[in-house]
Amino acid sequence: MSVVNSSGRTTTFTSERSLPRVPLPTLEESCERFLEWCGPLLTADEFATTEAAVESFLLPDSPAHRLQGALEQYNASDGVHSWLDAFWADRYLGRRDPIALNANYFILFKPSSDGQIARATSLVAGIVNYKLLLDAGRIPPAVERGQPLSMEQNKFLFSTTRIPGTVRDTLRSPYSPNWPGPTQERHVVVFFRGNLFRMDVIGSDGRPFAPSELAAGLRAGMAACADRAVPGTSVGHLTSKARADWAANRRALLDHHPRNVEMLDAIERALFCLSLEEDTPGDAQTACAQLLHGDSGNRWFDKSLSLIVFEDGAAGLNVEHSALDGATIVNFVDATFDHAGHDPLGGPVPKSHGMPAWEAIEFVLDPDLRTQVSAAADSFTALAGATATIAVSFDDFGANRAKQLKISPDAFVQMAYQLAHKRSRGFLGATYESIATRQYRHGRTEAMRVVTPEMVDFVSAMLDPNGDNKTRRVALHAAAERHVERVKECRAGHAPEQHLWELQLIQRRMGAEPLALFNTPGWLKMRDDRLSTSSTLASTNIEYSGFGPTGTQCIGVSYMMLPDMLKLHLSAPRPIADEMFRFAHQLREVITELQTVLSVEQPTD
Repeated sequence: MSVVNSSGRTTTFTSERSLPRVPLPTLEESCERFLEWCGPLLTADEFATTEAAVESFLLPDSPAHRLQGALEQYNASDGVHSWLDAFWADRYLGRRDPIALNANYFILFKPSSDGQIARATSLVAGIVNYKLLLDAGRIPPAVERGQPLSMEQNKFLFSTTRIPGTVRDTLRSPYSPNWPGPTQERHVVVFFRGNLFRMDVIGSDGRPFAPSELAAGLRAGMAACADRAVPGTSVGHLTSKARADWAANRRALLDHHPRNVEMLDAIERALFCLSLEEDTPGDAQTACAQLLHGDSGNRWFDKSLSLIVFEDGAAGLNVEHSALDGATIVNFVDATFDHAGHDPLGGPVPKSHGMPAWEAIEFVLDPDLRTQVSAAADSFTALAGATATIAVSFDDFGANRAKQLKISPDAFVQMAYQLAHKRSRGFLGATYESIATRQYRHGRTEAMRVVTPEMVDFVSAMLDPNGDNKTRRVALHAAAERHVERVKECRAGHAPEQHLWELQLIQRRMGAEPLALFNTPGWLKMRDDRLSTSSTLASTNIEYSGFGPTGTQCIGVSYMMLPDMLKLHLSAPRPIADEMFRFAHQLREVITELQTVLSVEQPTD
């Protein structure tokens, strides 16, 4: 659906229909690449077993051809924008574990000298301005190297809430058949000390409240919520539960009292959530941890956007991932800072609205529901405690230094990760890297596997005590060049994992027998992440971004490459915390070492 601005020109979503579709690989293409991708992680026997399963997978009478045919038919269906449409829904909305910490991610904004109320009102005003510009179609389409990018994810920024289901979740969102066009809601939901209240941020005339007016409303609501919520009454705790359990609790809430229907509706239809925290983090690492999890009674993890502002003015976002990827959020954050303090609609100076209307949100709970709320709070505290995190900043290395050394910045850091991982954990393991593909219609990301034969050779050369600088430099450049080639392949839609994964999902939907390929050492090892990496677009408005661990043996690596700085947020399950800390220590040494390898000419060269 396009949005038309006042001049009659479509802008924000104008390029969507003209974008190319994500290419659908053939079975043969994906199988060939799959063997190439998993090979470096396997023993000779494991590779032979995997290769035999692939040969069977490709036989003329293999059920794989029926799965591919079903996918081709789906891709050609009316209303389908990409063969990945169903994949994304299954991947995110189909997961049954808690999304808090396991799926949601965070953004920590740059520091500010403003106090809590001033920071909150400035940020709310900027976000509301962005919303109004988006509704008017006046957010310019994102462009990369002159190529327009999909803006479809912007439709899920406001009034979007993930609804828990017994088997699979759904999204309640505008721009949908049941809710056409942009949301007309004018309120946000504010959390303070485990209490909730709704507050208007847009007046009945469609214009935003001024920051001073928002501040007055927040102060009034916070004064009414001065007493911390009674234990067992902060329903936000329930959003941290496993999805089927939360679905049962939500149904119990709706069935218990008609007022609960109204309260849930107010939360789910709100533009976004604002969490006002009593804590002062003190440092960036603590702020990151609080943004990632924090007090679940002061959160609604199902909300697409939750703006979190601490007592000292530190602030950031917690983002529900099912419809929003990091690149979209970074663009949104930068625009929010750009538009703060400006009238998005122009024209005459709007009249004062006065203090915005606000109203407490209070649920009617029986003893069983209170018990469920308390149990959820305890469980999430334990889950957060079982997760270790660290924020790491490299102030002496950035994109400019990598370019000076004539190497791709992303390839450089990915090679640094592999060498540091080998030195800290003793092995090379499956490594995931997220590659943006928004140049396609409804494009999101592609899954790339970092460990190539050239990467293995590079690590071996660096660890060889008898190796010389020339050998290491040649191996480093070869690995970097192969990394860049694979990134380009993924951007072009030539990647096997998500294609084969969707075929596996189709087989499950059909209730068919599992194919041998999906139980091979290659498939299982390639996807058993030991490093899960994702880069954040460079932004001067962001300090850190991050996510929780994606597996019991996995270190999560969120990184942002600025011109003169590299910032990382690492996460890991508590049992491998020491390995994560050793990885961080080794990484600092490795980044210095690789610069030396690239910059120092040896006499023997």
